[in-house]
Amino acid sequence: MRSSRSVGPDQTPAASPKLTDAKSSYLAGLKLFGQGQFAQAEAEYRTALGLKPNWTDAMHAMATVLSKQGRNEEAVALVEEILKLEPSDAFAYTSMSIFLMRMGKIPEAEKAAAQARMLNWKEELKKNPKAPPPTAPGGMTVVQ
Repeated sequence: MRSSRSVGPDQTPAASPKLTDAKSSYLAGLKLFGQGQFAQAEAEYRTALGLKPNWTDAMHAMATVLSKQGRNEEAVALVEEILKLEPSDAFAYTSMSIFLMRMGKIPEAEKAAAQARMLNWKEELKKNPKAPPPTAPGGMTVVQ
């Protein structure tokens, strides 16, 4: 017998209230972030992470909002936590690079950016075995 419970497109009838509440807070945080309300967005992300602590999407959002508030050291620490959970997360390395640049740590930022390029290349190789290797920073050739 089917349940008569209304289910949204990205929910299943078995979705826990905890997950649904975490997602609601995360989505509210995204909206607030888009409106430039960074402190309020941070509060929503904290709520989401309190309900689902290792949710890397929410962790990425939290790191970004921390950086937007000038709290780059905290953002870097959070990205390091993401990388413990997902060592092959190229987006985390890209974020790390941006946050480190904002802190003036250029060599460390370049190293993180290189790691992101390498991980992206490895993913590309799965689809395109003839993909050329990544170039060094500033070594990109633009063809028009």
